[in-house]
Amino acid sequence: MTLPEQDKVRRILIRGVNWIGDAVMTTPAIGVVREHYPHAELTVLANPLVAELFLPHDWVDKVMVFDRKGAHHGVTGRLRLASELRKRSFDMAIILPNSFDSALVPWLAGIPVRLGKSSDGRSLLLTDRYAEDVTPPLRHEVRYYLNLVRHFGITGEDVVPRLCTTPTEDRAAEVMLAGEGILTGDRVIAINPGATYGSAKRWYPDRFADVARRLAEEWRARIVLFGSPGEADIAADIERRLGGACLNMAGRTTVRELMALIKRSDFMVTNDSGPMHIAAAFGVPLVAIFGPTDHTGTAPYTDRAVIVRKDTACAPCKLRECPTDHRCMTAVTADDVVAAALELGHSCIKR
Repeated sequence: MTLPEQDKVRRILIRGVNWIGDAVMTTPAIGVVREHYPHAELTVLANPLVAELFLPHDWVDKVMVFDRKGAHHGVTGRLRLASELRKRSFDMAIILPNSFDSALVPWLAGIPVRLGKSSDGRSLLLTDRYAEDVTPPLRHEVRYYLNLVRHFGITGEDVVPRLCTTPTEDRAAEVMLAGEGILTGDRVIAINPGATYGSAKRWYPDRFADVARRLAEEWRARIVLFGSPGEADIAADIERRLGGACLNMAGRTTVRELMALIKRSDFMVTNDSGPMHIAAAFGVPLVAIFGPTDHTGTAPYTDRAVIVRKDTACAPCKLRECPTDHRCMTAVTADDVVAAALELGHSCIKR
């Protein structure tokens, strides 16, 4: 299939992926679409949490929310969403997820050009398809999404993941921290002990607390804990172990507030998670602890990160919960993480 001429594409729909970390890794591909179609109106369709990443974003003109649990639930909801899309008169849909459902709605909406990966029995719903090799080479997820859009002749320069906050959001983050006694010139170490995908990806609260305490002493820094509402208990455990010598923001922020607070941080220690990718997109130096997930595909896409992991026979298993003794994580010590942080921080943390 030949793509429509650039000046004839007025409105493009990008169907976003469903996890925050994955969505950050799609932003270079979105940047390529933006460069190839500089005059088109680019709309991202995403679930409520992911949508916040793009409200606003320099490469995105509009955001539509796909509310799977509300207005767009079930068959009736999908038909409603298709009707909403039809009214926007999109010329093209670029479908980043691989699910059948993500291709069905643009087809129902009658979008004339529908591009995506050939998977999950949805080939007939697409007007052109991307098919990876049966055994694709090891590659980062950022490269996968770039390969996908470039397969269709959409070209542009390589860029790194990018997120955007507004000056108002940045000032609000400073005010929020100042209200807790953390001033503009204070160093901030972000600790992100959660991981939404499952418990197997989570390192241990006592070790996070040990690392946070030692780095805060070394760098004369303040500690801020991050996490979702479902991870509040983990953060509370770390807060107790630190004797309250930290600011616990777990469950207290929106996605946009989390972005601005991470951007303000000087360093992060984290599991493989969405906030890890947010930090990487803002250029925050970080140490990421990997166990059951494959760091070759989902490592933070930045040169300001160090991966700490141990080779074990069962990793990467990619399971949500460990069925044995969690050896891939128990093998990672606080000393390992502190050493990695100090080595990276030597060039990143201003004395």
